[in-house]
Amino acid sequence: MATDRFDTSRFEASRNRLASLAYRLLGSAADAEDAVQDAFLRWQAADRQRIKVPEAWLTKVLTNLCLDRIRSAQARRERTVGAWLPEPLLDGDPMLGPADTFEQRESVSLAVLTLLERLSPLERAVYVLREAFSYGHADIAEILDITESASQQHFHRARRRITAARRGGEVDPASARRIVEEFLAAASSGRTERLVALLTDDATAISDSNGAGPAKTLLRYDTPQRIAAVARAGFKPTPAKRRLAGGTPAIHYALVNGGPAILFVLGDQVIGAVAFDLSGGKIATVRGIAAPTRLARLTEAWRQHGQDTPLITQW
Repeated sequence: MATDRFDTSRFEASRNRLASLAYRLLGSAADAEDAVQDAFLRWQAADRQRIKVPEAWLTKVLTNLCLDRIRSAQARRERTVGAWLPEPLLDGDPMLGPADTFEQRESVSLAVLTLLERLSPLERAVYVLREAFSYGHADIAEILDITESASQQHFHRARRRITAARRGGEVDPASARRIVEEFLAAASSGRTERLVALLTDDATAISDSNGAGPAKTLLRYDTPQRIAAVARAGFKPTPAKRRLAGGTPAIHYALVNGGPAILFVLGDQVIGAVAFDLSGGKIATVRGIAAPTRLARLTEAWRQHGQDTPLITQW
């Protein structure tokens, strides 16, 4: 029994790191938790006396469990590009670690998690292991049962594709908040010209259809004028919208996956999140997420986080 307790504690010491790895690979906190639990069951069933380096063994098992999930989901066409958004997490969530370097923080941004969907499963795994967890190519080759040369090739292809598609860098927190507050003020007051001025020329907006059922595709808007029109219509409160929301929510500023966001909060429930990517002092991407399954963990973290002063007390 003492050995079992010791072995369990060794697994628990790795749990947060494994969850962070799984979240980056899967883009879903719920799926990440399931993968970590599956890894724990494998750990319990294994002959642990023959496992020389538990951390390496667990990383290999967890990574391959995640790859199985990705491939299975792709086979069912549930994660095709254009039909999926990553699950947003409130800053401070342990799944967002490690976050010591810019590369580590960027690897868990909603922008990069979305870009990772365009990679092959192996490219995705190599990129995450190398960029976010600083594994050497020899170790990655062992984890994925590929050659060291193949690991290097997968990484270079993945980094090239992500670098070509990503936008901007780290943004000053005060500037980010100011831009988002200006966007909210312009949208809620119907100032279309100001909204257009806040957007980059090639801005995009993506929404999960207000979470109303399992939408097969996301709603996308690809011009500043169209985004401004949708934002003006979407942010204008009406009795019908309040009935649909179940009340009158407050709107809070928050950091989600390291980036600026606004949250629609009703009581202690987050019923919607709008996250922003910034580039050159303007808004490059707007992501609207309202599906309850994507907001469950964020809501729990929000309840523990405590209430701050809302930007809008009653929307």
